[in-house]
Amino acid sequence: MLKLTKKADYGLIALRHLASVPGATASTKDIADAYHLPVTLLAKVLQQLARAGIVQSVSGTNGGYKLIRHPNAVSALEVVRAIDGPVILTHCFTEHGTCDQSDNCTVREPLKKVHEAILDVLNRFTITDLAESRSMKLTPGPVPLNPASTIVHQEI
Repeated sequence: MLKLTKKADYGLIALRHLASVPGATASTKDIADAYHLPVTLLAKVLQQLARAGIVQSVSGTNGGYKLIRHPNAVSALEVVRAIDGPVILTHCFTEHGTCDQSDNCTVREPLKKVHEAILDVLNRFTITDLAESRSMKLTPGPVPLNPASTIVHQEI
């Protein structure tokens, strides 16, 4: 199953928190308390984001972390990579790129398209998108042209 790590989740939560008040500085403890996150793990995540040039550590009484780039310029993909490293859907897409089934694999190319689509969505989704939306509103799927053609007949 493809899913983000807790660390990546926490990083996105922290960045959304910082982006919700432009120019704000928040301590690790304040962010952790606000979202019931473990302080120690969140501190490590924020340090990784600082090394990646996304946030900056601010010393002093009102210190903590602040965004150093506009939230619209920070993609979810960049955050995930800064915390977890490369996003890999299957072994095929690592630097080794081969497995025992490489010569006979019939799903490598279709999975490559899925992998690229996931990377594209994460790259287009920014911290601003997170900060502006309380809940994501997904566009509903297409409506069939002929609703009668989608009826499944069951035997009784």
